[in-house]
Amino acid sequence: MRYKVKEVADMVGITIRMLHHYDKIGLLKPQSVNAAGYRLYSDSDLERLQQVLFFKELDFSLNQIKELLDDPGFDRHKALKSHRQLLLEKKKRLESIIKTVDRTIQAVQGGTTMKTKEMFDGFDMRDIEAHKEKYAKEVEEKYGHSDAYKECAKKTASYKSEQWKEIKEKNTAIFDKIVSLMDKGPADAEVQEAVGAYRQYITDYFYTCTPEIFRGLGDMYITDQRFTKNLNKHGEGFAAFMKEAMGIYCDNL
Repeated sequence: MRYKVKEVADMVGITIRMLHHYDKIGLLKPQSVNAAGYRLYSDSDLERLQQVLFFKELDFSLNQIKELLDDPGFDRHKALKSHRQLLLEKKKRLESIIKTVDRTIQAVQGGTTMKTKEMFDGFDMRDIEAHKEKYAKEVEEKYGHSDAYKECAKKTASYKSEQWKEIKEKNTAIFDKIVSLMDKGPADAEVQEAVGAYRQYITDYFYTCTPEIFRGLGDMYITDQRFTKNLNKHGEGFAAFMKEAMGIYCDNL
Protein backbone atom coordinates (compact mmCIF):
# COMPACT_ATOMS: atom_id res chain seq x y z
CA MET A 1 0.00 0.00 0.00
CA ARG A 2 0.95 3.65 -0.36
CA TYR A 3 0.10 6.31 2.22
CA LYS A 4 0.06 10.08 1.82
CA VAL A 5 1.90 12.17 4.38
CA LYS A 6 -1.32 13.25 6.15
CA GLU A 7 -2.49 9.64 6.39
CA VAL A 8 0.80 8.65 8.00
CA ALA A 9 0.71 11.61 10.38
CA ASP A 10 -2.87 10.81 11.47
CA MET A 11 -2.14 7.08 11.78
CA VAL A 12 0.97 7.54 13.91
CA GLY A 13 0.00 10.67 15.83
CA ILE A 14 2.87 12.88 14.70
CA THR A 15 2.89 16.12 12.73
CA ILE A 16 3.21 16.53 8.98
CA ARG A 17 5.99 19.00 9.70
CA MET A 18 7.93 16.28 11.51
CA LEU A 19 7.61 13.91 8.55
CA HIS A 20 8.78 16.65 6.20
CA HIS A 21 11.79 17.22 8.46
CA TYR A 22 12.62 13.50 8.52
CA ASP A 23 12.49 13.53 4.72
CA LYS A 24 14.73 16.60 4.49
CA ILE A 25 17.48 15.11 6.65
CA GLY A 26 17.27 11.70 4.97
CA LEU A 27 15.99 9.91 8.07
CA LEU A 28 12.70 8.79 6.52
CA LYS A 29 12.29 9.29 2.81
CA PRO A 30 9.00 8.31 1.14
CA GLN A 31 9.07 5.46 -1.34
CA SER A 32 7.97 7.79 -4.11
CA VAL A 33 6.44 11.15 -5.00
CA ASN A 34 3.47 11.14 -7.37
CA ALA A 35 2.83 13.46 -10.31
CA ALA A 36 0.92 15.85 -8.06
CA GLY A 37 3.91 16.15 -5.75
CA TYR A 38 2.46 14.08 -2.89
CA ARG A 39 4.87 12.02 -0.83
CA LEU A 40 3.82 8.36 -0.83
CA TYR A 41 5.02 6.08 1.97
CA SER A 42 5.22 2.30 1.65
CA ASP A 43 4.80 -0.38 4.33
CA SER A 44 8.59 -0.65 4.58
CA ASP A 45 8.74 3.11 5.16
CA LEU A 46 6.30 2.67 8.05
CA GLU A 47 8.50 -0.08 9.50
CA ARG A 48 11.43 2.33 9.43
CA LEU A 49 9.28 5.04 11.03
CA GLN A 50 8.40 2.62 13.83
CA GLN A 51 12.10 2.11 14.47
CA VAL A 52 12.66 5.88 14.48
CA LEU A 53 9.94 6.32 17.11
CA PHE A 54 11.28 3.47 19.25
CA PHE A 55 14.72 5.05 19.25
CA LYS A 56 13.26 8.50 19.97
CA GLU A 57 11.36 7.10 22.94
CA LEU A 58 14.72 5.96 24.28
CA ASP A 59 16.20 9.45 23.80
CA PHE A 60 18.50 8.69 20.89
CA SER A 61 19.30 11.74 18.77
CA LEU A 62 18.10 11.87 15.17
CA ASN A 63 21.70 11.64 13.98
CA GLN A 64 22.25 8.52 16.07
CA ILE A 65 19.03 6.99 14.77
CA LYS A 66 19.94 7.69 11.15
CA GLU A 67 23.40 6.20 11.62
CA LEU A 68 21.97 3.02 13.12
CA LEU A 69 19.19 2.56 10.56
CA ASP A 70 21.46 3.30 7.60
CA ASP A 71 23.96 0.65 8.68
CA PRO A 72 23.75 -2.04 5.95
CA GLY A 73 23.95 -4.66 8.68
CA PHE A 74 21.03 -3.26 10.69
CA ASP A 75 19.10 -6.18 12.19
CA ARG A 76 15.47 -5.28 12.86
CA HIS A 77 14.82 -8.32 15.05
CA LYS A 78 17.88 -7.62 17.18
CA ALA A 79 16.89 -3.96 17.38
CA LEU A 80 13.40 -4.84 18.63
CA LYS A 81 14.86 -7.07 21.34
CA SER A 82 17.17 -4.27 22.42
CA HIS A 83 14.26 -1.80 22.38
CA ARG A 84 12.32 -4.12 24.67
CA GLN A 85 15.22 -4.42 27.12
CA LEU A 86 15.71 -0.66 27.25
CA LEU A 87 11.99 -0.03 27.68
CA LEU A 88 11.84 -2.53 30.54
CA GLU A 89 14.73 -0.71 32.21
CA LYS A 90 12.97 2.59 31.63
CA LYS A 91 9.74 1.15 33.08
CA LYS A 92 11.63 -0.06 36.14
CA ARG A 93 13.18 3.36 36.58
CA LEU A 94 9.83 5.16 36.27
CA GLU A 95 8.22 2.80 38.78
CA SER A 96 11.05 3.57 41.19
CA ILE A 97 10.57 7.32 40.68
CA ILE A 98 6.82 6.97 41.34
CA LYS A 99 7.61 5.20 44.62
CA THR A 100 10.00 8.02 45.50
CA VAL A 101 7.25 10.56 44.79
CA ASP A 102 4.84 8.60 47.04
CA ARG A 103 7.39 8.42 49.87
CA THR A 104 8.10 12.13 49.49
CA ILE A 105 4.38 12.94 49.74
CA GLN A 106 4.12 10.81 52.88
CA ALA A 107 7.16 12.52 54.38
CA VAL A 108 5.77 15.99 53.66
CA GLN A 109 2.35 15.11 55.06
CA GLY A 110 3.85 13.47 58.14
CA GLY A 111 6.40 16.17 58.78
CA THR A 112 9.28 13.68 58.59
CA THR A 113 12.62 13.85 56.82
CA MET A 114 13.59 11.33 54.15
CA LYS A 115 17.00 9.75 54.06
CA THR A 116 19.21 11.42 51.48
CA LYS A 117 19.56 8.27 49.38
CA GLU A 118 15.80 7.68 49.37
CA MET A 119 15.23 11.14 47.92
CA PHE A 120 16.92 10.12 44.69
CA ASP A 121 15.78 6.53 44.20
CA GLY A 122 14.97 5.98 40.53
CA PHE A 123 17.03 8.84 39.15
CA ASP A 124 20.11 6.74 38.44
CA MET A 125 20.42 6.54 34.65
CA ARG A 126 23.70 4.65 34.53
CA ASP A 127 22.28 1.24 33.56
CA ILE A 128 20.14 2.70 30.79
CA GLU A 129 22.91 4.94 29.48
CA ALA A 130 25.37 2.05 29.46
CA HIS A 131 22.95 -0.05 27.40
CA LYS A 132 22.26 2.83 25.03
CA GLU A 133 25.93 3.59 24.55
CA LYS A 134 26.68 -0.03 23.74
CA TYR A 135 23.84 -0.13 21.22
CA ALA A 136 24.53 3.25 19.63
CA LYS A 137 28.20 2.45 19.10
CA GLU A 138 27.60 -0.99 17.62
CA VAL A 139 27.95 0.29 14.07
CA GLU A 140 31.10 2.25 14.84
CA GLU A 141 32.67 -0.73 16.61
CA LYS A 142 32.04 -2.82 13.51
CA TYR A 143 33.02 -0.32 10.83
CA GLY A 144 34.28 2.85 12.51
CA HIS A 145 37.95 1.88 12.44
CA SER A 146 38.06 2.11 8.68
CA ASP A 147 38.88 5.18 6.63
CA ALA A 148 36.01 4.22 4.32
CA TYR A 149 33.48 4.44 7.16
CA LYS A 150 34.79 7.85 8.22
CA GLU A 151 34.80 9.12 4.65
CA CYS A 152 31.24 7.87 4.15
CA ALA A 153 30.00 9.52 7.35
CA LYS A 154 31.60 12.84 6.39
CA LYS A 155 30.37 12.77 2.79
CA THR A 156 26.76 11.76 3.50
CA ALA A 157 26.29 14.19 6.40
CA SER A 158 25.66 17.06 3.98
CA TYR A 159 23.26 15.25 1.65
CA LYS A 160 19.78 16.74 1.32
CA SER A 161 16.49 15.13 0.36
CA GLU A 162 16.91 15.59 -3.39
CA GLN A 163 20.44 14.18 -3.30
CA TRP A 164 19.29 11.06 -1.48
CA LYS A 165 16.53 10.64 -4.06
CA GLU A 166 19.07 10.92 -6.88
CA ILE A 167 21.42 8.45 -5.16
CA LYS A 168 18.64 5.92 -4.69
CA GLU A 169 17.51 6.25 -8.31
CA LYS A 170 21.06 5.74 -9.61
CA ASN A 171 21.54 2.66 -7.46
CA THR A 172 18.26 1.19 -8.66
CA ALA A 173 19.14 1.93 -12.29
CA ILE A 174 22.51 0.16 -11.99
CA PHE A 175 20.99 -2.89 -10.31
CA ASP A 176 18.15 -3.05 -12.84
CA LYS A 177 20.72 -2.93 -15.65
CA ILE A 178 22.72 -5.80 -14.16
CA VAL A 179 19.59 -7.87 -13.52
CA SER A 180 18.63 -7.47 -17.19
CA LEU A 181 22.04 -8.87 -18.17
CA MET A 182 22.19 -11.83 -15.79
CA ASP A 183 21.46 -14.35 -18.56
CA LYS A 184 24.77 -13.38 -20.19
CA GLY A 185 26.79 -14.47 -17.17
CA PRO A 186 28.92 -12.51 -14.67
CA ALA A 187 31.99 -12.33 -16.96
CA ASP A 188 30.11 -10.72 -19.86
CA ALA A 189 31.59 -7.40 -21.03
CA GLU A 190 28.33 -5.48 -20.53
CA VAL A 191 27.91 -6.94 -17.05
CA GLN A 192 31.46 -5.99 -16.16
CA GLU A 193 30.91 -2.47 -17.46
CA ALA A 194 27.82 -2.13 -15.25
CA VAL A 195 29.70 -3.56 -12.26
CA GLY A 196 32.41 -0.96 -12.87
CA ALA A 197 29.72 1.72 -12.87
CA TYR A 198 28.51 0.38 -9.53
CA ARG A 199 31.99 0.67 -8.03
CA GLN A 200 32.27 4.24 -9.35
CA TYR A 201 28.83 5.02 -7.91
CA ILE A 202 30.03 3.93 -4.46
CA THR A 203 33.16 6.07 -4.79
CA ASP A 204 31.21 9.11 -6.01
CA TYR A 205 28.59 9.10 -3.28
CA PHE A 206 29.99 7.24 -0.28
CA TYR A 207 33.69 6.35 -0.01
CA THR A 208 36.74 5.50 -2.10
CA CYS A 209 35.92 1.95 -3.15
CA THR A 210 39.26 0.19 -3.52
CA PRO A 211 39.43 -3.23 -5.20
CA GLU A 212 39.88 -4.81 -1.75
CA ILE A 213 36.79 -3.08 -0.38
CA PHE A 214 34.77 -3.86 -3.50
CA ARG A 215 35.67 -7.56 -3.35
CA GLY A 216 34.87 -7.66 0.35
CA LEU A 217 31.52 -6.03 -0.30
CA GLY A 218 30.71 -8.70 -2.85
CA ASP A 219 31.65 -11.44 -0.38
CA MET A 220 29.37 -9.86 2.21
CA TYR A 221 26.47 -10.03 -0.23
CA ILE A 222 26.32 -13.79 0.28
CA THR A 223 27.83 -14.28 3.75
CA ASP A 224 25.46 -11.85 5.46
CA GLN A 225 21.87 -12.97 4.96
CA ARG A 226 20.57 -9.47 5.56
CA PHE A 227 22.39 -8.27 2.45
CA THR A 228 21.43 -11.40 0.53
CA LYS A 229 17.75 -10.94 1.30
CA ASN A 230 17.71 -7.28 0.28
CA LEU A 231 19.65 -7.82 -2.94
CA ASN A 232 17.54 -10.77 -4.01
CA LYS A 233 14.52 -8.48 -4.00
CA HIS A 234 15.90 -7.20 -7.31
CA GLY A 235 15.91 -10.68 -8.81
CA GLU A 236 16.33 -14.32 -7.84
CA GLY A 237 19.99 -15.14 -7.30
CA PHE A 238 21.06 -11.52 -7.73
CA ALA A 239 23.23 -11.45 -4.59
CA ALA A 240 25.29 -14.47 -5.66
CA PHE A 241 25.55 -13.10 -9.19
CA MET A 242 26.84 -9.76 -7.89
CA LYS A 243 29.39 -11.50 -5.69
CA GLU A 244 30.77 -13.45 -8.63
CA ALA A 245 30.67 -10.50 -11.03
CA MET A 246 32.41 -8.19 -8.56
CA GLY A 247 35.09 -10.82 -7.94
CA ILE A 248 35.75 -11.16 -11.68
CA TYR A 249 35.88 -7.38 -12.00
CA CYS A 250 38.52 -7.13 -9.26
CA ASP A 251 40.54 -10.00 -10.76
CA ASN A 252 40.81 -8.06 -14.01
CA LEU A 253 42.02 -4.79 -12.51
